[in-house]
Amino acid sequence: MTQASALTAALGLSALRGAALAEVDAAAALQHRTDRKYLVPLDRARDAVRLLADRHHVLDLAGRRTTSYLSTYFDTERLTAWRAHVQGRRRRWKVRTRLYAEDGLCRVEVKTKDGRGATVKHALRVPAAAYGELGGEAAAFVDEVLERSGIPVTAADLSPSAEIRYVRAALADLDHGTRVTLDGALSCHHGDRSAALDPGQVLVETKGGARPAFADRLLLRLAVRPVSLSKYVVGRSLLTPGLPDNDVRRLARTHFTVRTRTEPLFERTPAA
Repeated sequence: MTQASALTAALGLSALRGAALAEVDAAAALQHRTDRKYLVPLDRARDAVRLLADRHHVLDLAGRRTTSYLSTYFDTERLTAWRAHVQGRRRRWKVRTRLYAEDGLCRVEVKTKDGRGATVKHALRVPAAAYGELGGEAAAFVDEVLERSGIPVTAADLSPSAEIRYVRAALADLDHGTRVTLDGALSCHHGDRSAALDPGQVLVETKGGARPAFADRLLLRLAVRPVSLSKYVVGRSLLTPGLPDNDVRRLARTHFTVRTRTEPLFERTPAA
């Protein structure tokens, strides 16, 4: 059983109503949003999916209900983006290329925080072969977004800093324009080291407005509390000796296993 089919079965995704990508994008694209994150035991995540089924559809891509993501994050030599997040600065940012493996689709994404703490995401579609690189049109896009956001960094200052891989299911409340994503088989990679999330845990993210959505209230009823956890920050904190310790790192040590890579990473699936 593949990681994707295992997550579909473990979460009971087949029981949900499906929605096409166009429907989800039309109702819940949410480029300007508030994100809340939760580390949820797998059995409780399945309960949450079941209880969300009346209000939410699952993104269905020609019968496939999960997507394998590969994300390469970029940072400066001094890890300026990483440090801004660890230090809790209001004006923080991330730059990444993201590959949707089964579909062979790739985007360059720049995420920033506005003055109110809300996440603003900007994205540019690029060829799949450009995954893991910032050149040409991608570099110009990054420069434009960062300059407009008042961040004194350019694409020329950035290099690949970590790769994050996971399998994602996306649920959408089409009536209220909010989304819930559930990430399993999550791993972080840098050099010859990797860190993997405990397979009994799922990273759940709600994406909506400033006020908690139905999914947030449901998770609270299931005794799940939000956590401050960035995949990129966790990856670098665990895999890079000598970086300052912090609350995120202590949380990650509880749920992640670090190892030296001795086997091939997750295989990319070519576009159909």
